[in-house]
Amino acid sequence: MAETTTADDLLAALVKVVGDGQVTTGEAIAEDDTHDEALTVTPVTPLAVVRPRSTAEVAEVLRLADEARVPVTARGSGTGLSGAAVPVEGGLVVAFDAMAEILEIDTENHMAVVQPGVTLAQLNEALAPHGLVYPVFPGESSGSLGGNVATNAGGMRAVKYGVTRNQVLGLELVLPSGEVLRTGGKVVKATSGYDLTQLVIGSEGTLGLVTEVTCRLHPRLEHASTVLAPFATLDEVTAVVPEVVRSGVGPMIVEYIDMITMGAATAYVDLDLGIPEEVKDTALAYLVVVVEARTAERVEEDVALVAEMMAAAGAMDVYVLPTTAGAALIDAREKAFWVAKANGADDIVDVVVPRAAIPSYLARVSEIASGSGSWIAGCGHAGDGNVHLSVFQADPDVRRDVLRDVFRAGMDAGGAISGEHGIGTEKQHLFLELTDPAKVALMRRIKAAFDPHGTLNPGTLLD
Repeated sequence: MAETTTADDLLAALVKVVGDGQVTTGEAIAEDDTHDEALTVTPVTPLAVVRPRSTAEVAEVLRLADEARVPVTARGSGTGLSGAAVPVEGGLVVAFDAMAEILEIDTENHMAVVQPGVTLAQLNEALAPHGLVYPVFPGESSGSLGGNVATNAGGMRAVKYGVTRNQVLGLELVLPSGEVLRTGGKVVKATSGYDLTQLVIGSEGTLGLVTEVTCRLHPRLEHASTVLAPFATLDEVTAVVPEVVRSGVGPMIVEYIDMITMGAATAYVDLDLGIPEEVKDTALAYLVVVVEARTAERVEEDVALVAEMMAAAGAMDVYVLPTTAGAALIDAREKAFWVAKANGADDIVDVVVPRAAIPSYLARVSEIASGSGSWIAGCGHAGDGNVHLSVFQADPDVRRDVLRDVFRAGMDAGGAISGEHGIGTEKQHLFLELTDPAKVALMRRIKAAFDPHGTLNPGTLLD
């Protein structure tokens, strides 16, 4: 903190900006505001939690913090898995739950303009009467749009619709200096200078605080069906995935689930899919494909084609699930994090590799686990190569070595450390260790251009 500004001076100034009821300190700070959902974080109580209600208030809060050299951590719904929303001791948390208004639903341009605290559930409930959908579903509908932008959230539907950066076309952004700027807008293409929108997406609150999001919408297709197929080997699963993707069906979801995760997830939600015990005992992995279409007839045609491809690829059986069972299975898959947490996982990672490399990558992961006395189970987005792994290794030093090897193996396969969870504070040390130094140096220069005093989310992504 700058020598001329005391903590009391700063708090008094913040109250003048946002109002006494919008600044929380000391024991009044809610426990939820001290951490996100990363399994390895230690909660931190900040100097204060500030809840601005407008862009102008965010700008003044950031200006005051930057002048006082007090770090600022942005917080949406706190559902992140990387530690990027964990406060810095002595710093501020800017929580956006008081900025949760849907500003516009533009049915002509298929766009929505929202504040960062709007949740996925809130937005899609508002879009339903218009027959529209925002298609990014990262597995937690309470997640906020601001948090999704910060982490470039993806989810199971990315195989069809892409991730957050494919759906967000414009931002309103506040820099640490208090400057407010707009990037992009309601246009689907532009070649007018650097694409600052895309630079900010996935920057984990280290470059600026997003106060408004312009996102594209899609027609809501009312008919869908879920196909489930157990396979004896993961190679068979990944061999059929390219066939499904290029078939013209346009699957909404293509997921693989290993036998351990399938058993734990279905038990967690008390779901019985009617799979015979002899199949459960011998299936190593399951492939789940969800297709959607405008008509029930088209769904039936697509389901028949997918089932035929799965059978030809060696599926032990093919199940077309009833609507309720299909929805329950997807819900169970989305709860995989909570299942892993409930079963004592020590960490959750989401390495992404080219989808054809999934079998060889998972074979290498198995070797790493065996060689270190660890247990690693998982599932993932087979359509885009995003592998979610639950790591069970209580010794932090051994676990660090395991994660280093798991990440390095993914990068060696042409992938990246994280496909959608982000780096945050919890993967930062290994990200910096394993990433090309020239690339890191460039990122540091970009950070310095946006945030010369290092106010925003220090310790996240970069040290």
